[in-house]
Amino acid sequence: MTIEAIQQDIIDEFSMFEDWEERYQYMIDLGKTLPLIDDQYKIDSNLIKGCQSKVWVHAEMKDNTIAFTADSDAIITKGIIAILIRVFSNQHPEAIINANTDFIDEIGLKEHLSPTRANGLVNMVKQLKMYAIAYQTQLN
Repeated sequence: MTIEAIQQDIIDEFSMFEDWEERYQYMIDLGKTLPLIDDQYKIDSNLIKGCQSKVWVHAEMKDNTIAFTADSDAIITKGIIAILIRVFSNQHPEAIINANTDFIDEIGLKEHLSPTRANGLVNMVKQLKMYAIAYQTQLN
């Protein structure tokens, strides 16, 4: 499935909810389905900088696509990273690098987060794209 198709699915899912309380609950539920990072990767070098909560992300190249796993010590943040991993995991590095993230604004996520969480969201996207850049250079 393409990044754009996954993003559209997420937009469609979020549009089913009437208010942000329901959307927060959905994000928490998504966090519970997150492909969890192995404890050996819960190290400082895998922490995303600039997040209010601790968020660990590990990336691995498999068959020219990147598989991401993650965890967080906060339930909302876990939901946010789960959404991003759903979009970017198992995609080719170039697709991740070139992907736009307008879907985040379309579902209203940034505007309903505290400024520090919104900043953390931006840093999560940057970090996932940095992994993609690193793996893309290995492919060239």
